[in-house]
Amino acid sequence: MSNLLDVLRQRRSVRKYQARPVPKELISEVLEAAGWAPSAHNAQPWRFIVLADPKIKRRLAEAMAEAWAADMAKDGVCVETEKVRLRVERFADAPALVLACFCMDGMVQFPDPERRGLERDLALQSLAASLQNLLLAAHSLGLGACWFCAPSFCKQTVREAL
Repeated sequence: MSNLLDVLRQRRSVRKYQARPVPKELISEVLEAAGWAPSAHNAQPWRFIVLADPKIKRRLAEAMAEAWAADMAKDGVCVETEKVRLRVERFADAPALVLACFCMDGMVQFPDPERRGLERDLALQSLAASLQNLLLAAHSLGLGACWFCAPSFCKQTVREAL
């Protein structure tokens, strides 16, 4: 087993991937590592969607890129076609995508908006801890990985694409 501090120091965000498929056993291992993360109320309010089908990955990537370009246009920024293409290829060409989601199952259902919001924050913090475990496990298994926040900016687009 690698020294944890070495794994922490050596992990990097990898944005270009080899065209080799990732064995399902390795994906299972990184998901298991994500599940060992601490969580508020031990609720484990995370869900992961693994995407390996090329058509689904491309459909999602194209939809997110289109949403990004439209969002930038609202600020008067015209996105170059090449930048859009690179974003699509980054997601579509990755051997596997793991879409991280959080849910409120197991979280305390308070009657007032303030405490409900705090519980939502706790669920998001729990998801972040699980993602850290996932990324560290991927690195320790020799897999390149990167945490991309793009789906957070176009949640409805992601829902519709999937």
